[in-house]
Amino acid sequence: MKFGERLRSRLWKGSVADEVDAELDFHLEMRVREYVARGMAPDEARRAAFGRFGNVQRVNATCRAIGRQRDRDMRRTEYLSELTQDVSFACRQLLKQPGFTAVAVLTLALGIGATAAIFSAVHAVVLEPLPFPEADRILAIYEEFSSGRGNVSAGNYVDGVERARTFSAVTAIQYSSFNLEGSGEPERIIGARATAGFFDVFNLPPVRGRVFTKEEDRPGREQVVVLSHRLWTRRFAADPAIVGRQLRLNNRAYEVIGIMPAAFDFTSQSEELWVPIAFTPERRAMHDEHYLQIYGRLVPGASGEQAVAELNRNAERIRADFPRDASDLTFAAVTALEELVGDYHRRMYTLLGAVGFVLLIACGNIANLLLARSAARSGELAIRAALGAGRGRIVRQLLTESLVLAIVSAAAGLGLAALSIPVLIAAAPEGVPRLDRAAIDPVVLAFTLATALSCALLFGLAPAWRAARSDVHTILKEGGRGAGMGGVRDRLRTALIVAELAIALMLLVGAGLLIRSSLALQRVDLGFDPSGVMSVRLSLPADEFGEPARVVHALERIALEAAAIPGASAAGITSQVPMGGGGNGNGLIPEGRPIEPRSAISSRLRMVTPGYVEAMRIPLLQGRTVTDADRRGGRKVMVISRALAIAAFPGEDPIGKRIACCEPGPDGKAPDYKVVVGVVEDVRSRGPGEAPSPEFYLPVQQAPAEAWDWIQRTIYVVVRTTMEPEAMTNALRRTVGQAAPGVPLFNLRTMEQRLSDSLATARFNTLLLTILGAIGLVLAAVGIYGVIAYFVARRTTEIGVRMALGATRRDVVALVLGQIAWPVGLGIGAGVAIAAVAARALSTQLFGVTAADPVTFGAVAITLGAVALAASLIPAGRAASVDPTRALHAP
Repeated sequence: MKFGERLRSRLWKGSVADEVDAELDFHLEMRVREYVARGMAPDEARRAAFGRFGNVQRVNATCRAIGRQRDRDMRRTEYLSELTQDVSFACRQLLKQPGFTAVAVLTLALGIGATAAIFSAVHAVVLEPLPFPEADRILAIYEEFSSGRGNVSAGNYVDGVERARTFSAVTAIQYSSFNLEGSGEPERIIGARATAGFFDVFNLPPVRGRVFTKEEDRPGREQVVVLSHRLWTRRFAADPAIVGRQLRLNNRAYEVIGIMPAAFDFTSQSEELWVPIAFTPERRAMHDEHYLQIYGRLVPGASGEQAVAELNRNAERIRADFPRDASDLTFAAVTALEELVGDYHRRMYTLLGAVGFVLLIACGNIANLLLARSAARSGELAIRAALGAGRGRIVRQLLTESLVLAIVSAAAGLGLAALSIPVLIAAAPEGVPRLDRAAIDPVVLAFTLATALSCALLFGLAPAWRAARSDVHTILKEGGRGAGMGGVRDRLRTALIVAELAIALMLLVGAGLLIRSSLALQRVDLGFDPSGVMSVRLSLPADEFGEPARVVHALERIALEAAAIPGASAAGITSQVPMGGGGNGNGLIPEGRPIEPRSAISSRLRMVTPGYVEAMRIPLLQGRTVTDADRRGGRKVMVISRALAIAAFPGEDPIGKRIACCEPGPDGKAPDYKVVVGVVEDVRSRGPGEAPSPEFYLPVQQAPAEAWDWIQRTIYVVVRTTMEPEAMTNALRRTVGQAAPGVPLFNLRTMEQRLSDSLATARFNTLLLTILGAIGLVLAAVGIYGVIAYFVARRTTEIGVRMALGATRRDVVALVLGQIAWPVGLGIGAGVAIAAVAARALSTQLFGVTAADPVTFGAVAITLGAVALAASLIPAGRAASVDPTRALHAP
């Protein structure tokens, strides 16, 4: 229907206002005539009619409202009736063609299901708010160092954060390891020592009992504990009588005073109990030793920017008062949610974008199928148009069919997502916050429904609009034959193939870069030999092992007896193993440089027993390693890594040089110097993908007394063996049990397992992107096959004529392949250009390969071209096998 005809149609239909005005005018006019007929003058009759009628304006407004409601009800009824008919017809059409329906539903369900599964992870990790009241007002506060953000010292917390008025509550936290005794086997528990403001910051009351107070956050009164809901149910079977009882933590008695709600266990890695940190006056005055995590709750109306500005005003005063320890102090803050999510925010959205591209490929395939289907139904649609169905009505019918298809696919996709989410959680690396909470919840359901509706419009609108715009007269005259012809020359279908290939190439390039990066990581020299080494961790209770001499004696005994275990070739103890948690660092100042923070070289500390370097097979480059001769009271020595040697003494022989480290000298003021006696190879302590950082090794006999508090007496035992490393576990338990009765072992891992764990994130990302790229490649190949098959089917008669006139099978194959060659070439070219930009998002996850690696791009382009050729050969061979006689009689 042309615009002018539609306009006249609308003009012929009177509006509700016109209808009401005409009706009321008619009613009044009839009343006036009645009064005139009774003998009244016309003016008097009109006044009488209006007087009897009442308030005309109010009646007019009421009638107009009733009329508009009537029209809305009629339109709604008509629309629902037509929608019911369209849905019913769409279902019959889908059931009528089970092959088309199965392929379309499977293709789309794969895309929607993968998208829903990844979105469930994104929602759980990134989007779900923290389970605290007004969680957006909770800030995580850091100190800024040249190497990045870091923890806060107790003195800087007291003088800088506690005094800030932009916070209604602040807290300092030291995450600690506790040995829980009683009620079963001894167990190592991760808990937190916190200031009394901890529970005010997070503002969740306990479900039982109470939380500790400021009076209990003092030395000598701190032996109270609040349990997490997870620990309460797991260890104590949710016994309410536990409140008021005594627990033994690190061989000290603590009274249980409260139980926190389950919402406080918002990650599977969160701490399981809380005790007061109880700073001593000396600790409150310490502006060195940065080991605290700080949180604060903003007062109403305050912003994060205002809080940081106030903190840094306080930092100016601290820098002036304590120039030796805080000359470079500045504060920074992020929201608690940002601190929790960290880098996973970008990574999760990258995965969601990748799976979204797979969904786009699936939509492109469905659009191609619908284009072929609408061409086959051109006769039916032409008859509908000839019988009076407008373009809008035909588009609505076809879009309804697309919508039904999308909803059915979404239901199947949700089933796939429900099966995929547990696999996704199990395959993910440890440490992804809140990933275990991923599930099909109302938010994911709503997202999936919105995705299905968007897909229905995306793949259904263009085919529906094209079908509605077909020339009715031509189609009816040709009886439906030739409708939609043009094969691959059809610009829309060609554009879809180009887009699918470009997206598939982009995904495959990403997967290829990650695969090459993984291969490069496997070739990295770690600086030690991880094979055949068992490592275990333990924490010595502070009450029993408070004296450094007792700690050293226990560690030396453990190391000696571990080396004597049958099958052990070497053993040692360290404060931190490569790719293991814990440990700490210090700023080292080589002799001759000014004693100030700017001169310090940030280095990782390893307190070790003799035999550790040999057990790990860390190559000795110069001098010697730690030996039994390095005792307390003797010359203080250290062994340094290659990176530290270069940073401290560039171009010089470091052996015999001195470095100020870790503690004051005998007079308590001058720095304490240690002599470098050896240089060992750099160790990639954070994994193969992280560059080595400066490290130094101190003999446990000469470790500063405060150092055992720094690491909370938590150490690793490593044993190199010619047997299976796991076979050493029981022997190590006996060895530790003799030197430190009741102390449990934890984090039992071989070094090869630690290496594997450090690569888990890279491995997971590679696997996921490879799967998505493979799915995209298969879908693109299916799309190419469908287009070529359609091309062959629509041009069967033409091919028959060509063969009847002498064309050979090779000519026909060349004809068919020629039709797909330029779309494939264009798709690969566009894909290379897009991938060159998109690959930059992976640059931080790559190792040993650039985001523009030509080998990866070339290999993927060749692979995609070969797959496209293979997908085209089957229908091309079918075309070459056409019988000219039958082809000429084809409809």
